[in-house]
Formats: sequence, structure tokens, C-alpha cells
Amino acid sequence: MNAFEMQKSLKIGIIGDYNFTYNSHHATNLAIDHASDFLEIEISYYWIKLNEVLDYKAQQFNQYDGFWIAPGPIRNEFFLHGILREIISRPIPVLITGEGYRTFVDALINTYQLNKANEKLVSDNLVEGQQFEKIVVSPHSKTFQLLYENHSNVELTSSRYSLYPKLIHALEDDIIDVEAYNQFEDPEIISLKHHSFFLVCSFCPQISSTREIPHPIIYTFMKACLAMADGSLGKLA
Repeated sequence: MNAFEMQKSLKIGIIGDYNFTYNSHHATNLAIDHASDFLEIEISYYWIKLNEVLDYKAQQFNQYDGFWIAPGPIRNEFFLHGILREIISRPIPVLITGEGYRTFVDALINTYQLNKANEKLVSDNLVEGQQFEKIVVSPHSKTFQLLYENHSNVELTSSRYSLYPKLIHALEDDIIDVEAYNQFEDPEIISLKHHSFFLVCSFCPQISSTREIPHPIIYTFMKACLAMADGSLGKLA
């Protein structure tokens, strides 16, 4: 009996201050529904405000099968830094899309003391205004080459960041894997080493997800949550 046969329902916590006027927030809900239909499982999801997660006890984290840090704008990055420190230490699957990418990288810089010279290692958002621009995703790892084999590699993003090359090399040593680059040769999708599933996308895969063609990153995240609940989760398997 496989993981899908043993457990047919999931509970996902979406960390973010929900705003129905944001296309990316609305698309997040829809993309989960698309994955639910595709995988033929029941997925319950709950938006949780940043300040509420900061007060969570261990048992409250444990009630979820996975966490999705939603796109911004992020009202309080200090709150998100604290949340990231907490969830990084747990084996639960995590997906970050959008503006949380930069906060995650900043958290790694602080945790591993990668900026002792106090340099600017991450650019400001290179997408101007509240608009979306096209990103061409070039898969780097074999896993993501397979994920994008039957899916368009043109994605939409409202956030794009350039990382200082020295920072990329330091992160790749023992902290992250670069799963894909964009057409500007910046890391676009990264994952956390030594964690079974912790995936961070600068773009918003949920925007291009449809009921007919669910986004492979979203349903792969849900499959990881199922495998976690079954105790069979391996590194980005």
C-alpha cells in the first residue's frame, strides 16, 4: 500500500496575511484545488497571519502536513525571519513562493554569518510596481528537468532578485541546492540541503496553474506532504 492509498487528505497551513485583492493570494487557493483534483485527495488549507504563527507551540506546528509561505507584500519581515528559523528546524515540507525568497536568503545570511563585511549581497526587487513579468526557468537539477519536461518553462513573477556571485558560492557549499536559474542567470528555484522538502521559488507557480494543467511544483509539494505523513519522504523525491 502506497502513501496515496494510506492517507487521502492533507492539512496545509498557508503563512501570510491574506488579501483577496492580490492575484497571487487568490491563485494560491486555486492552485491547491487544482492539485487536489489532480491527485484525487482532499486538501484542507488555512491562512495563518504572521503574528499568529509566532505564538505557535510545538503541537500547533505538528497539526499541519505542510506549510506554504505565501507571496507578499510582506508586512513584517522580522516576523517572517522568526517563523523561518522555526520551520527550518522541522522536517515538515515547506514551499515558499514570491517575495519570501529574499527573506529566506536573508535569514540564511544571518544564520550562517555570510556577510561579515556588511555588503549588499541581494538586490532590491527588480520587478517594478505591482505587476507581473515573464521569467524563463532553466532547470538545473535532474529533478526539475523532469518536472518541467511536460510543462512550460515560462512563469510569471512579481519579484526578482539578483544574488552576489560570492553569496551563491557560499550558499551552495553546504546550505542550498540551485534547482533552476532564470534567463538572467540568477538562481530562480532553490532548495535547502539536509531537509527532505524545503523549496523556494522567486516566482509564483500558482499563477500559471490551471485545473486542466495543475502546476507540477504545487502537486509535487502536496505529494511530499503525503509522503511525510506516511513516513516515506526522501530528498525532493
